[in-house]
Amino acid sequence: MSVDIAKDFDRLALLDSDGWTHNNHYHNFLLQSVPEKCERVLEIGCGTGAFSRRLAERAEHVLALDLSPEMIRVAGSRSAQFPNLEFQVADVMTQDFTPEHFDCIATLATLHHLPLQEVLAKMEAALKPGGVLIVLDLFEPERNLLKLAGWRDAFLNVVAMGVSVSLRLAHNGRLRPPREVRAAWEEHGAHDSYPTMRDIGWICADLFPGARLRRHLLWRYSIMWRK
Repeated sequence: MSVDIAKDFDRLALLDSDGWTHNNHYHNFLLQSVPEKCERVLEIGCGTGAFSRRLAERAEHVLALDLSPEMIRVAGSRSAQFPNLEFQVADVMTQDFTPEHFDCIATLATLHHLPLQEVLAKMEAALKPGGVLIVLDLFEPERNLLKLAGWRDAFLNVVAMGVSVSLRLAHNGRLRPPREVRAAWEEHGAHDSYPTMRDIGWICADLFPGARLRRHLLWRYSIMWRK
């Protein structure tokens, strides 16, 4: 599976226009949780480095990992002005991190490709006492319309589609991504799966007592937690 994901994102990296996305819509919100006097930051699943560069403006050193060599190549080509930003091709599940090493660990739209509880436990172990975990990822809406949550999520999905189209038009000057980009994301999405908000809540209660778990409009959730 990791080989397939890397190939998907190698293809997507070549199509990336560095424009507005559902993820960078939340960058400013996420950056509010980066600790002051932040020395070492780890980003897992950095893609083309958009959030990595924002982190590098606030930290002494950022280590940004991605499974896709092409993503890392593009990220490096866009980040020459940040000598404190280090990109590496790496699979986080096989990485051995120094325990309690990072002041901040961030990950955006990556965890749904990984065994969620296992990777979050690795991140918790690598975080210093007082360090901050920042997560933005996708969740599976409730689809059972016999439940109140199903009606709520169906309504929010319609709202999110309208907001998404409006923001893309405002920022990128078009209602939809180019056809080639849409096709690449659709093929990639064929083997994606997402946790429910209930699943995420249970994991947070187990690993991150006191964490702030929020659902967001554009099919995302966030976790903010200080160790």
